Amino acid sequence: MLLASAAAVSAGQKRLVLIDQDGSGPGGSNQMAMLALLQAPQVEVLGITMVTGNAWRDEETLHTLRMLELTRHDRVPVARGAVFPLVRTEEETRLAEALNGKVAWLGAWGQGQTMLVETGGGVKPVTPEHLESHGPYEVPPMPEGMPATKAIDEDAAHFLIRQVHAHPHEVTIYAAGPLTNIALAVRIDPEFAALTKGIVMMGGSLNPQTDDPEFATSPRHEFNFWLDPEAAHIVLRADWPRVDVTTVDVSIKAPFTEKMLDEISKSHTPAGQYIAAWSQSRYYLWDELAACAWLEPKLITQEKVVYMDVDVSHGPTYGDTLTWTEKFKPATGVRLVHAQVDLDLARFQKLFVDLMTGASE
Repeated sequence: MLLASAAAVSAGQKRLVLIDQDGSGPGGSNQMAMLALLQAPQVEVLGITMVTGNAWRDEETLHTLRMLELTRHDRVPVARGAVFPLVRTEEETRLAEALNGKVAWLGAWGQGQTMLVETGGGVKPVTPEHLESHGPYEVPPMPEGMPATKAIDEDAAHFLIRQVHAHPHEVTIYAAGPLTNIALAVRIDPEFAALTKGIVMMGGSLNPQTDDPEFATSPRHEFNFWLDPEAAHIVLRADWPRVDVTTVDVSIKAPFTEKMLDEISKSHTPAGQYIAAWSQSRYYLWDELAACAWLEPKLITQEKVVYMDVDVSHGPTYGDTLTWTEKFKPATGVRLVHAQVDLDLARFQKLFVDLMTGASE
């Protein structure tokens, strides 16, 4: 069961959240992270906005709509957002790779990310030899079936703004993909960020201890910030009441294990059956941890309060995470964030499994 304090929250006191996600699928980390919030009894998800990231926006939207149907959450509205980053382009990125070296994970521009193989000594990252990609408006066959429901007509940025104004100072923004939609909302409405309760994001990297090829020689690289650096730069400097960042440092300590899948698969809940059918791949629980840490902050056992920004210089480190202490920060409006770096793994795993199996209700 969830902690008694959380379970005791009445329906009239539900915590409000807007999900902004790059919902690749079927199954996988993006969909499971949304389910963590959708399944939480003390939370009301006001809506989901989609952004290109791990996959293109249109296919993500369809996978998310179908997930909502299969898990019986299909009353939650879904709004389509940005198809492309604000500035970075695929062509520019291909040219930069020739000069600066290749990037391990390109998201929609080159699908085939690192996976984890469980061994007796833990988990080992394995990167595929060949990457697959397709055009931004192509939707590959959907093995879980096409959704009957559709996205709403309103675009993501305006939907986010409208919901925050309808519930001033009550809504948390949960942003677990590239930050394009959030940056557009910030630029359209100067009051948007300040009218929220804060933002929770999966992004950034400080100094992860790993042999994963995506980070071992590029410790400040992280995909969500990297794909749209200008958006991350805008969002990190906005006037949020609080900023919580689930970094690579903590995410790589939380793999999705076979034991967790086995426990979830035994459940007859729609969420459990969805995961059993479509979340067979092993990887880190990036976005799930960001969601669960918002649900239960005590999961995080160590954080660093730092000034954070993103390199937008278009050089070799374009998109890398920048941080400073108070003494060394620049005089350019950088803001403090709570950067998570360690967790209570057993507690997190139990919470996530409980949410997927209905034990939290």
